[in-house]
Amino acid sequence: MTEELFRTDSYLTTCEATVIAAAPEGIRLDRTVFYPMGGGQPGDTGRLVVAGAGTEVPIVDTRKDPESGDILHLPGEGAVLPAVGATVTAEIDWDRRHRLMRMHTCLHLLSSLVAGGVTGGSVGDGKGRLDFDLPEKTVDKEGLTAALNDLIARDAPVSMRWITDDELSAQPELVRTMSVAPPTGSGRVRLMEVAGIDLQPCGGTHVARTGEIGPVVVTKIEKKGRQNRRVNLAFAPVG
Repeated sequence: MTEELFRTDSYLTTCEATVIAAAPEGIRLDRTVFYPMGGGQPGDTGRLVVAGAGTEVPIVDTRKDPESGDILHLPGEGAVLPAVGATVTAEIDWDRRHRLMRMHTCLHLLSSLVAGGVTGGSVGDGKGRLDFDLPEKTVDKEGLTAALNDLIARDAPVSMRWITDDELSAQPELVRTMSVAPPTGSGRVRLMEVAGIDLQPCGGTHVARTGEIGPVVVTKIEKKGRQNRRVNLAFAPVG
């Protein structure tokens, strides 16, 4: 299995790695800073620089192999694949990743403000959404925008820790998502905590403090089904 460096340090932008398999369907490394698509967060993009060859492989997406669980770095169309055993420097598109980190953390803040189970969600580049189990419209754009920006302005620290599968089972209130259960079976589950605001299982990448998110705005609240409200938000325009 690939060593997932991003799990413990979301701010790593590069690492050296060894190619363990290479095909047009994906390149496998022994370790990586590339986050694979999951939990509503898109996979990272970037490049692999091949040591001694003076070449690089553009990576247009990162996914998990559904069978093996290995991380697949998807090369751009027509890219020359590195040889198995080659040393590469894996470099993510940091600006894009950081925007995704900011939005993902903001969605955790949003979930702490709405009294309803999360039925779906998506982390986008500069925008995001969460769907809530709400039969009535009990939230409004202006109120949520103000509340979110208040939490962001607190500059609360964001940290991670691990608990066992059994500890999670004993605290079902930690799980906010109704449609997707957190991954269990490995013996431990990763929790993300926004100090004094939110605590829930999550495998995604996050900023270190809420102030790093920057101003946001709730752009639309939609009714999606009899008991489903979709809250859309985006980074506030600059200037």
